[in-house]
Amino acid sequence: MKLLILGATGQTGQLLVRQALEQGYVAKAVVRTPNKLTIQHDNLKVVKANIFSADSLQGHFNDQDVIMSCLGFPIRLFSGHTEYTESMKAIIPAMRKAEVTRIIAMSSWYTKPKTSHQTSWMLRSFLTPVIHNLLINMQEVENYLSNECKDLNWTVVKPPGLQKAPRTDKELLIHEGYYEPDLDRTPVANPVTPGDIARFMLSLLKDDSCNKKAVAVVTV
Repeated sequence: MKLLILGATGQTGQLLVRQALEQGYVAKAVVRTPNKLTIQHDNLKVVKANIFSADSLQGHFNDQDVIMSCLGFPIRLFSGHTEYTESMKAIIPAMRKAEVTRIIAMSSWYTKPKTSHQTSWMLRSFLTPVIHNLLINMQEVENYLSNECKDLNWTVVKPPGLQKAPRTDKELLIHEGYYEPDLDRTPVANPVTPGDIARFMLSLLKDDSCNKKAVAVVTV
């Protein structure tokens, strides 16, 4: 199976590339700055493209089986974000032209308004407001996929937070949408390692239970 990976120079993207190669997949990394990706492998090709241009992407999408996106953008405190929707609205037309029908993309918890109301005071008061505009744009991507990409097989993977730690072998608990914490569920505070998110994204290549869904992911 041939995988095209976007955002391959980020912390999750690099681990996704490594794990894909370890599992025997053929990977193509589409990046803005090729020298930032130092992984070398016979089954890896690194190419440069403009992620905001369908024309720039389409040639690289040809003959690929699945698009996997770990794209992320810097937080801007005093202005809105449009990068997630702008990039996705270039990716999707490129997929259609290249006749690729499967995309797995990373997003975040708390994209739906007021879904962080049961979280800690620190998170509600400080972190969520700081990334509010970014979360809105992520939600716009989820809406776009749900409403305008019914012809495609998409999955949005939503971690609550990324912990800088090695990949684990812990069980992954998933739930469509957002986890509402209660006495019987994993606490919101549980972070997930980038390696575990990469592990989950790759597991979706052999599991269609999350097709056309946005799923929250935690380790237990």
